[in-house]
Amino acid sequence: MAMTAIVVLLLMPTPLASAFAYRVRQPPRLSTTIMSSSSSSSSSSRASRRRVDAPHPYRPPTYVENALTNAPKNGRLRLANLPTPIHHVKNDDGTRGGADDDGGGGGGVLSRLGRLNVGLYVKRDDATGGTELGGNKLRKLEFLLADALAVGSDSVVTVGGEQSNHCRATAAASRMVGLSPHLILRTTRAGAIEEKRDDIGWMGNILFDRMAGSTIYTCTPGEYTRLGSEKLVESVCNDIRRTRKHNNPYPIPVGGSNGIGTWGYINAVTELMQQMEDMRVDDPDFTLDHVVFATGSGGTAAGIAIGLSLAYGGLGVGHPAFLGESAPRLHAVGVCDSPDYFYRTMSSIADEMGIKLPDDKTTEQFMREAVTVTNGKGRGYAFSSDEELDFISRFAIETGIVLDPVYTGKAMYYFLKDVLEGDPEAYRDKNILFWHTGGSIGLYEKGNELLERLSLTSRVIRINASVVNNGTGGGDA
Repeated sequence: MAMTAIVVLLLMPTPLASAFAYRVRQPPRLSTTIMSSSSSSSSSSRASRRRVDAPHPYRPPTYVENALTNAPKNGRLRLANLPTPIHHVKNDDGTRGGADDDGGGGGGVLSRLGRLNVGLYVKRDDATGGTELGGNKLRKLEFLLADALAVGSDSVVTVGGEQSNHCRATAAASRMVGLSPHLILRTTRAGAIEEKRDDIGWMGNILFDRMAGSTIYTCTPGEYTRLGSEKLVESVCNDIRRTRKHNNPYPIPVGGSNGIGTWGYINAVTELMQQMEDMRVDDPDFTLDHVVFATGSGGTAAGIAIGLSLAYGGLGVGHPAFLGESAPRLHAVGVCDSPDYFYRTMSSIADEMGIKLPDDKTTEQFMREAVTVTNGKGRGYAFSSDEELDFISRFAIETGIVLDPVYTGKAMYYFLKDVLEGDPEAYRDKNILFWHTGGSIGLYEKGNELLERLSLTSRVIRINASVVNNGTGGGDA
C-alpha cells in the first residue's frame, strides 16, 4: 500500500520576553584569540533542534567554472521558495487613470512605458519566502547559514538599519536551523539608545525580529559610521563568547554581502537563464535588453553582474550559456552611498569569490563595464521624498505590485526618472526586467506619510444598511 508523507509546519512559540534590546557600547580591545569549535556532542544537540534539512552539496554552474575559484565548501540550505516567478506587466495604452475614478489618465508609469513600447517584466524575489523570510536576503542566507552550521556555530550576529530586511530574514532563518539570532540595529530613536531602556518599538521588521526572539543591540548612525559595521559585529561576537551560553557566534556582514552569501545570486542568475529559455518556447525572438535592481550592500548587484557576464561570455572564461548573444545591460540603483562606493564594494566581493580576469583588466574595471550604478538615495537611506511615495502609491494602483520605500521603490523611481527619461529612445521596443528584492514590510513605518495619499486613491464608503434592506443598493457615496 502506498505511503503518504504528511508535512506539518509549526511556528515555534517564542516568548516575547526573550527579545531584549541592548545598547552597543564602544568595542573593547579586539582579541586575537580564536575560539575552538563546539564539541561533537553539542553539535549533535544542535542538529536535533534544526527545523530544516541539513545543507546540500553545492556544485557551481558550468558557466562559472574556471572563472570563480572560491566556491562554497559547505553546501547550501534549501530555505527559499524557488524559482521565483517572473510577471509580465502589461503596458498601458494611455487611457487608464491611476485609480478607478481619479481622472489621471495617461500620466502613469505604464503609459510612459507604453508610449515607448517597453516590455516590463518583474522578477519576484519578494516571494522567496513567507512574510518573515521573503526578499533577496534569503538567497544569500542559504549559503551563509550552511557555512555557520558547518563550522559548528550556535548563534549568528549581523547588522543593519532599524528596519533592516536582512536582519528580519536572518532572525527567522536562523531559528529555522536552530541558531540564535543577535541583531545590531542602527537607530535614531532616543529611547532605544539610552541605557537600560527598551524603546525600539514593534513597528514593521522590528516586530518580526522580536517574534523570532532576537537579542537586539542598538547603535546610533554616528557610531555606525565611526566604528564600521565589521567592528560592531566583531565586538558583539566577542561579548557573546565571554558572557553568554552561546559561545561560537557566526558573523554575517551587513546585507549578507560577502564572498559566500553572493553565491545566492550566482544561483539566481542560473534560475533566470532557465526561465528565459522557457519564455522562448512561446516567443522564440524574446530577448532581455535591460536588468534593473536596487543595491544597498553590494552583494546582490555583484552576483547578478558576475553571473550574467559569465553566462554571456563577457570574460572569455568558463562555459557561457548564451555565447554569441548580446548580454543585457545592467542597471544598479544605489539607495545609499555613492556609485564609486558600490563599484569598490562589488569588486571586493568579486575578489573574495576568486574571480579570474584577463591580465589587462582590474576587478573594478570589470565591474564598471558590467553594470551601471545610478545614484538613487534621494534624501538618504530609508528617508522618502513626497515624489517617491507618490510613485510607490501610483505603481501599486497601476500594477498591483507593491514596492518598498527603501530599496525597490527608489530603484524603479530613479531608474525611470534619471536613466530612462534621460534617453528614452534608447529604450524604445526594449524589454526591461526589474528584479524585485522585497522589503514591503518597511511600508508600515511610512504609514503616516502615506495616509494622505491613500485617502485620495482609496475611498472608504459607509454602507447604508437601511437601503440594502430595501433592496435598492447600499452605497452611501
